[in-house]
Amino acid sequence: MRALILGGTSEGRDLAKRMLAENWEVTTSLAGRVANPRLPVGMVRIGGFGGPAGLAQWIVSNDIDVLIDATHPFAEVISESAAEASRATGRPLIALHRPAWSPQPRDRWHSVHSVDEAARVVARDYSHIFLTIGRQKLAPFAADTHNLYVIRCVDPPEVALPPRNRVLLDRGPFDVAAEKKLMIGNQIDVVVTKNSGGNYTRAKLDAARELGIDVVMVERPPLPGGSNVIVVDNASDAMREARLV
Repeated sequence: MRALILGGTSEGRDLAKRMLAENWEVTTSLAGRVANPRLPVGMVRIGGFGGPAGLAQWIVSNDIDVLIDATHPFAEVISESAAEASRATGRPLIALHRPAWSPQPRDRWHSVHSVDEAARVVARDYSHIFLTIGRQKLAPFAADTHNLYVIRCVDPPEVALPPRNRVLLDRGPFDVAAEKKLMIGNQIDVVVTKNSGGNYTRAKLDAARELGIDVVMVERPPLPGGSNVIVVDNASDAMREARLV
């Protein structure tokens, strides 16, 4: 059996390991947006497919039996391509997306539906902003000339930034003590993050709760594909579903 994993997450790496242990032929595709990505076991390809049609052609040409979307929950373009390619080829699609974070007692979350909305909120209501949304969606904050932005991402941003900024290049996992130190040292009064879920970066939420700092949470977009997609939230369940194809 052959599987194509659209990867880039710890769940995708976990699934690749499980599939190889059961003698699947596994290829993991990575977008190539991070300079030094964590690589899974098995075969790896890096770069796009050329849209849904290109992905469908690759699936057919490589005789793929099952497609697994184990991308970041905010990787909307590739998830849409996966849904379309699954419909076009008739190959089953498993969406492996970790559970979203949910607010805990004493959390001070403000949910928004887009990065643009988050940018408007923080520019109006805060002064020392901690951006932890990656480097692809920073441009909406660039027009704010008044407030200070502490921006953390893995690789250097390549888009316009707000004039008052401090860029921190770092990769999780992070711990609560270090996150509290960062927030206190930079006088942070709001954290902006996407609801990506998982444990690698949740320490910032725990730190914000303990310090009484607001969080502007960008909620996830709807998962494309509707009822044709088998949705799971962990590698064990994805493996179980793959065995049934």
